[in-house]
Amino acid sequence: MAIVLYVTAHPFNHDTHSLSVCRKFMETYREVNPNDEIIHLDLYRENIPQFDADLLQRWGQPPAGPSFEELSKESQAKALRVHALADQFVAADKVVIANPVWNFSIPPLLKTYIDAINIPGKTFKRSNNGMRGLGGLEGTQKGKKVVHIQASGTVLSHGKYQDVELSHRYVKAVMNFMGIEHVEAIYAEGMHERPDLAQKIIELAMEQARTIAKRF
Repeated sequence: MAIVLYVTAHPFNHDTHSLSVCRKFMETYREVNPNDEIIHLDLYRENIPQFDADLLQRWGQPPAGPSFEELSKESQAKALRVHALADQFVAADKVVIANPVWNFSIPPLLKTYIDAINIPGKTFKRSNNGMRGLGGLEGTQKGKKVVHIQASGTVLSHGKYQDVELSHRYVKAVMNFMGIEHVEAIYAEGMHERPDLAQKIIELAMEQARTIAKRF
């Protein structure tokens, strides 16, 4: 039995383009893998601590920073929550991430979440050759797979805006940094550029989601 963590980053809870494609993916995945454990993390309805002064002085510490006991109760709660999010991510065998693209990039809460799960000693470590991801080295992250679903009104995966596509490129780069090599993208894009084809674009993205979900 696999553990699947699916992370949604949208302030709306109804069917947006990214959420509807993600829900189709998860619906198909459940049909094919009825015994897997599926955990939904809705970032806009969860406590995702930002990296403020409290967390920065704790990030990767000790030895240089204060001990956990020396932190305020509020700082301790933030540190515990961040480590819980990282542990949840590490424990998952498969991860699905869904988000809209805003100004060519990911929503701020998704960036906050990615900051939270990147903890020295949990998802990467320092070595003589720099920093290395732990995904392929130890723990259940070995062989972890990620699917990233994103929706954008403009076509970003290719064409004239490809160089400023900073959503999937960023997610893939961070996952690779953590040692996770298997990262796939599902794009629902161009609905604003071609409103006459918007429904067809979403249908094609859903079909791709179904296809990938069956083998994920």
